Formats: sequence, structure tokens, C-alpha cells
Amino acid sequence: ASPEVSTATTDQDDDKPQVVDLTDTTQGQQPTATEEGEATLHVTNANEVKNDEASLTVEKINMEDKATGNTVGDENQPQAPINPWDPYARYKFPTLTLLKKYDTNANIDMDEIKANNARIIEVLNSFGVQISKINATVGPTVTLYEITPAEGVRISKIRGLEADIALSLSALGIRIIAPIPGKGTIGIEVPNKNPQIVSMESVLNSKKFQTTKMALPMAVGKTITNEVFMVDLAKIPHLLVAGATGMGKSVGLNAIITSLLYKKHPNELKFVLVDPKKVEFSVYSKITPHYMAALPENEDEPIITDVQKVVRTLNSLCKLMDHRYDLLKKAQVKKIDEYNDKFIHHRLNLSDGHEYMPYIVVIIDEFGDLIMTAGKEIELPIARIAQLARAVGIHMIIATQRPTTKIITGNIKANFPGRMAFRVASQIDSRTILDRTGAEQLVGRGDMLFLSGGDPVRVQCAFIDTPEIEAINDHIADQPGPMDPMELPEPDDPQAGAGGPGGESNLGSLDTFFDEAARAIVITQQGSTSMIQRRFSIGYNRAGRLMDQLEAAGIVGAAQGSKPREVLIADENTLNVTLAQVHGNR
Repeated sequence: ASPEVSTATTDQDDDKPQVVDLTDTTQGQQPTATEEGEATLHVTNANEVKNDEASLTVEKINMEDKATGNTVGDENQPQAPINPWDPYARYKFPTLTLLKKYDTNANIDMDEIKANNARIIEVLNSFGVQISKINATVGPTVTLYEITPAEGVRISKIRGLEADIALSLSALGIRIIAPIPGKGTIGIEVPNKNPQIVSMESVLNSKKFQTTKMALPMAVGKTITNEVFMVDLAKIPHLLVAGATGMGKSVGLNAIITSLLYKKHPNELKFVLVDPKKVEFSVYSKITPHYMAALPENEDEPIITDVQKVVRTLNSLCKLMDHRYDLLKKAQVKKIDEYNDKFIHHRLNLSDGHEYMPYIVVIIDEFGDLIMTAGKEIELPIARIAQLARAVGIHMIIATQRPTTKIITGNIKANFPGRMAFRVASQIDSRTILDRTGAEQLVGRGDMLFLSGGDPVRVQCAFIDTPEIEAINDHIADQPGPMDPMELPEPDDPQAGAGGPGGESNLGSLDTFFDEAARAIVITQQGSTSMIQRRFSIGYNRAGRLMDQLEAAGIVGAAQGSKPREVLIADENTLNVTLAQVHGNR
């Protein structure tokens, strides 16, 4: 290596990661010291590394291109006989100008890098560990030092020196990766003294996020190499989030919600937000008609804060899950994207009750508080949804600040393969959330480990502030969209059924369309739920309840699978008598 030093000021784009080759020559092994007696130091831009230059990290670095245009949502409407965006095809996605830009000009602190390099080598040499080479990759908040040990050095020996290296560097959050997967090196992650803010704008304003084909893309931050870190919630398919108070957990949830709002149309995605603290998700109340799903009794307050309403909503989602599986079975497909593709291309019989299925993302904050107050009532429907709901597009994100085994039970852990760990209080908490140590050594303020199979990835979570969220919500609220939240089906009442099948309880509160629907069915002699949907422009769930009331009144027969129900009344005169009896008995 040349003894010259080329500084990072030659880099025109300061956001790009820098790869630093550090080779210590003060041990007398290589007589190539500079005139000042310093170690040979060579800094290169990741884009300018030639093939003949030894830099093990260059091949892994992928420079991020900016997004083209001012929106990252796909403005091109689906080209199909049925447009799933109808009747809100003129909806405009949020623009990138709604997000705040931060000054992220990254200046490499060469003094800091040289000092850390010297201390790492000094500590390792003092314990008899010889090194042949060090590469340093400078990220937004953490620098990764990749060590190539000399032959014959045991990895376990370096791994055991974690505390000694941390003491020498006087740094919090030292993490040793021994070895780095896919490389013949050992990694030492050292926090930067002057970390940068990773803004939500810098993450979403990338070609990678704009052109992604993921069903539910979550752009949560940037990795050590400054790449946008993005995962598909539909593939994970459920996510567990943990972190101590003030470590960035709520900001991480807001980053997930924001990235989904920037990519999905209101007809394609619905949220169920559970907020025991009552203030965390209240900022999203403006967009509840566009993006929320709720039970009819919760339509005034779709963001759930009451524990009993949480239990009813989760049971309702279980019922919706079963209904969607019935539709998938009729359509002879295995998962939601195949079903929706068939639907929009007119390959399904609409009279069988088929409808376009939006993805549903359930986000529960402070899960520990719910477990303490409701226990098994909460855990059972969550476990059922986590086990079965992936194929029908229902996904869960659960957050807690106390990742103990009483809260995150083995049953829940087994069905939540995605883990997002911010800094936690102890090694035990880290093992509970990640099945390994490491989360207790993070530096906080959005520093996290993301695990989704394989090894955890260290990510700096994107920062989004409340004024930015409010600006996005104001934009969405001004766009054409649904007037009410998506209606979830009434959950099965475990106490019901004592009064016999059907029961008079169905007639206790008749639907406002009851008489008109009865006349329409008797006149057409067609007991079809989808016919009621089309005739009165109501959702499937309400039409289904209406049919149950008509069955209880003796106007139509019992359900016969996919076939229309039998109409039990032949003429209007008989119907008038029946209706008079129904209204008289109430």
C-alpha cells in the first residue's frame, strides 16, 4: 500500500460510505512507515476502488440512488378489467416534500479512526493476538473494523476480549462479530463519537424503495454501510419489537407505518392500531376513514385503547381470517396475492361473495400491559392469527418494553420469526427477544438489531418527528377515500348459543335495510348475499348479518355453502304478514 493519505474530502457525495484500509506497521513486521512514523493509512471512496486494491468490504457496498420524482408510491394504476383502486382512483400518494431534510454531510474523523485502530491493535497484541490487516467501514452511527487475523489465531480468543477492547476505546456499545458471515474476517463495531441523524426522507427518497416490488415494504433505516435497510412484512410475516423506554421503539413503529403509507393505496392496506397508552397512535386519527379497520361499535374511535375492545377485535380478525380462507378455498388458490390477481382479472364469480382483499396490519404497542390485564384472552387469538393468517394477508407487529418470558411466551416467539431489538436492560432480555446477546450493548437512540432468519443486522432506525407525521396525515385526509373505516365482522360471542340456533337475538336490532332487502329477495326469488351487497351498496359483513336476520325471520333458508339460500316466501302478501309479525314481536 502507498504511504500517501487521500482524505475523504475528495468525495463529492458525503452521504456515501467510506472504506478505510488500515495496516499497522509499528510492530516492525513491515518497514513501510511514513516519514512521520505513523501507520500506513489509505482511504478510498467505495466507488473508486480498483480490482487490484485489497478491500474486502467494497463488494458488499451498494451505493444508493435517489428516487426519481417527488413520490415513491406507484402512480400507475393496475391495468386489469377491475381496478382495485376504484372508486378512489384519483388518490395521490404522499410526497417526499412532506418530510424534513437533515444536514447529513458526513466528515470522516481520521483522528478518531487512527486512534481506534491503534488501540485495537495494541489491545490484541498485548494478549498475543497478531493481525495481518484491518479494514474500517464508516457508517452513520457505527464504524465497522474488519480484522484479518494472522494464521493460527483462535477466533474464541478474540471474542473473549470484547470487554478489554471496550475499556481501551472508552466506548459504549462495542460488539464483536466473530466471524463475519460470508467473509474470512472478524468484525468489531465501534460507535462514532459524532453520530449522524438518519432521516426518514433519506431512507424513502431512494430508488431502492421507489422501485421495490415488495408487497408490504418496511424501510426502517440504514445499515453500517449506509444502505437503505428494507424488508417485506408479507414475507417475515409477523414482527416482534422490544426495547427499553426511550430507545427508539415508538419511532421505529412510526417509521414502519410511514413507509407503508407512502407505498400502499387505501384500498390495498388497512391498519388495526392498539394503543394502551392512548397517546402513541392518536396522531393517526385523521386517516382512520382511509386506512383503518374496526368493529361497527368502534367506528367512532377506530384506534383501540380499551382492553376489552382489543379482545373483541382480535376475535373478529380470527373470524375474518376464517372467512377469507373460505373464499380462497372457493377460488382454488393458496394465498392472497393469487386471489386478488384472479379477482381483478374477472376470473372469480362475484355471486359467490368474492371481494378484493386488502392487507391488514395489526400493530400492538405496550403488549406487556395487555398481557398483564387480559392474559390468555389476548394471547390465544394472537397465537391463532400468527399461526394461520399469513396466507390471507393479516400480519402482526407487537411491541413491548419488557421482553420477559411471561410476556413473550414460547408460543408467541415461535410464530413471530421477525425480531427488531432496540437497546434492552440486560443480557436476559436480549436472549428473550433475539435468542442471543447483543441488544444490551447497543447505544440507544434508534440503534437496533434486526433479525429475520440468519444473523442479526445492525441498523440505525430512521427518525421521523410528530410534525412530519401530521403533515403526511393532513395530505392523506385531503385525498378522496373511504368515508368510514373498513368494517370487521362481529366476533362470535362465547356466551351466545344458549337460546338455540338463529335465535330471536338476531331480530333484536334489525338492520335499516331489513324490509327493503326482504322485498328484493321475495320479488327476485334469489337469496344471495352478493345481490344484497350490490343492490344496497353495503359491505359483505353487513350483508351477511342482514341475511342472518332474514333467516331468523323465516324469509330465507339456511346457508348452503356457495349456493344462494332458498327463499321460503313465495309472494308479497305472505311477506307483508311475516314483516308485521316480526315488527310486532319486537
